[in-house]
This record gives sequence, C-alpha cells and structure tokens, in this order.
Amino acid sequence: MNAFVAMALFLDKRPKVIDQQRYPPVTVLIAAYNEEKSIASTLSGIFLQDYPETIRIIVINDGSSDKTVDSVLTLKASHQNLELIDLGHNGGKASALNHGLRECKTDIIISIDADSYILKDGVRHLVGRYLSDPVNTKAVAGEILIRNSRENWITKAQEWDYFLGIATIKRIQSLFQGTLVAQGAFSLYDRKTVMDLGGWPEMVGEDIVLTWKILSAGYRVGHAEDALAFTDCPDTLSKFIHQRRRWSRGLIEAFKENPSILFRARYSTLYVWWNTLFPFMDIAFTFGFIPGIVLACFGVYWIVGPMTLSLLPMAFLLNWQMFLKGKRMFSDEHLKVRANILGFIFYVLAYGLILQPACVYGYFSEIFKLRKSWGTK
Repeated sequence: MNAFVAMALFLDKRPKVIDQQRYPPVTVLIAAYNEEKSIASTLSGIFLQDYPETIRIIVINDGSSDKTVDSVLTLKASHQNLELIDLGHNGGKASALNHGLRECKTDIIISIDADSYILKDGVRHLVGRYLSDPVNTKAVAGEILIRNSRENWITKAQEWDYFLGIATIKRIQSLFQGTLVAQGAFSLYDRKTVMDLGGWPEMVGEDIVLTWKILSAGYRVGHAEDALAFTDCPDTLSKFIHQRRRWSRGLIEAFKENPSILFRARYSTLYVWWNTLFPFMDIAFTFGFIPGIVLACFGVYWIVGPMTLSLLPMAFLLNWQMFLKGKRMFSDEHLKVRANILGFIFYVLAYGLILQPACVYGYFSEIFKLRKSWGTK
C-alpha cells in the first residue's frame, strides 16, 4: 500500500483549472449549532471571497441555545446576501442542511462547517475545479486544514494528519476519478443531483454516505487541493476518539447503504475495495501490533522486534514525499508550512496507537448498533 501511494504521488500531474471561465452564482449552506464563538469568523471569510459572481449564504440555526442567532442577525443587517433559517429544535446536521437545500435556487451549492475559515480564493478554486473537471463530476471536495494546531500535543499531531495523510488520500483518489468523501466541512455539490438522491441522509457519516450515493449513481467526485478551509480539530483526547469513532461508523454506514458500489466497473472501485481492508488492518493493529509493542518492551519479540525499526526510514521517506506535495501547493497559495517537529514525530511514531483503536471502536459500534451521537464534526 505504501508503494502504491508513493507511485501514485509521483504520477499525479493534476490538470490546471481552465482560464477565463464563466463562474455561476453559488449558494453556501452552513449548519450551525451553538457556534456563537466561531460563526462570525466563518462568515467573515466568506464575505472576503474574491469570487466573481454572487455568493448567497444560508445559515441554518439548528436549535442553538447560545447567541448564535444574535451573531448572525448582527451581520445580516449589513450583508444582503446573508439569510437565516432558525429551526426550533436540534435535529442534527443532515436535517439542518436539508432545510437549507430546499431554499436553494442556484445549480451549485457549497457546504461549510460553522467553525471553518475559508481562504479568500477558496470558493473560486473549488468552483473552478468543478467546471474544469469531466462533465460527470457532481461533487468536489475542498482541502481541510487545521487552524488550532498550536493548542496541545493532540492538535499538533492532527495538523500533520490533515496536511499529509488525509490530503494525500484525497489527491490520489481523485487521480482514480472518485474521491470517496466530499466532506461537509467544505465541499461543492450539484444541487439537482443531491436533491435527486434525497439530500443528506440522517446518519452519523452523512457526508460519506452522500458521496458514495453520488458515486453509486455513476457520477464522479473530484478534489480541489488548493481550495483551503481551516477548521478547529478536537483539542482533547476524548473528543478526538469520538470524532474518529464517528468517521469509522460512517464508513460502515456507507458500505451498508451502497453495497453495489463494490462491483462498479470504474477506477474508483479500486479505492472502495481498499477501504474494505481498513477495518481488518485496524483490528490487526489494535489487537496484534500494540500488544506486540508491549511484549517487545519486556524483550519478547514474538510480534514486534528489532527488524520492525527498519520500517521507520520508509515511513519518513513517504511522509517527506507527501510533505513536498503539500508544500508546493502552499507556496502557490503564498502560505508557509509552520514548523511542528514534535507533532510530526508523534504523528509518525505514536499517532496510530490512538487512531486505530478509536476506529475499531467505531466499527464495532456500528456493527452492534450501539447508541449513536453525532457531535459537531
């Protein structure tokens, strides 16, 4: 798998966005629940976009108990393109987005999390990629990065997870004509396609399931690596585990809702089958490799031994290759990669010790139908 990733990155020559395009008006949907601290910042980023056409913004207040509504109304007074839908109770992110979807009139809709800040050319890059990609493209995932990475060790490690791991996966999946997650934090969708598919499903992994429905319908999902959104990641261990548990449940939900996607004769099917391996690898890591590390600390090398250290140079080289790809994109956007050496060391050496068990927890939670909790991300 590492060799495949390395070769795919080497071969990835992304076609440039077509110049002199006619950009259409778009609608941005923001589902907000108790986001009084972040919603003003999120909206300010959208107000500053250099998009050449109209951006209509619909904030759906999902029964917030704080001053989210007051913050939106204050900005609404000076921005005519900002609208508010105030729901009486908390129905979940999918329900809120579907309320906003029914009010959309533009052909293109963009979903943005209420705690994400979009770089000023983010919407233009996202729509430009959509217009430049093959005509059967019905969704495009933006690039999600971390803005609160300076807080503590868990946020420092997640900065590299998003910048290296998640970004690389999306880049390679789009190379194979089917990004598997157009994440709700910042993604573009064809409005008619989403409506034909019934909108966002009422599930913990609503964005994963919707993306797979789009792929199952025979469409393509792209990725705009230079459409940047900076979001707040979980800043405690319990929040991080809860998030990754939910993502893993979403993967199982996607398989359950779209079983036929495994047998589509198309490039993206390769990566769908690839995803079937992750639960088994995570289980093997959690119940095999981690106990092996513990045994090795006591000189028992049944599973993990001195030869395991020979894998570290390959891991560093692969991550260096990922880093160079991301750094090149940052340079094009006039950004600089922040020094975060301790976070990188933890990400390479120990991040999986937390991530993989959290994923296994999510798989079993969905298989055994444990109580679901959506959370905010």
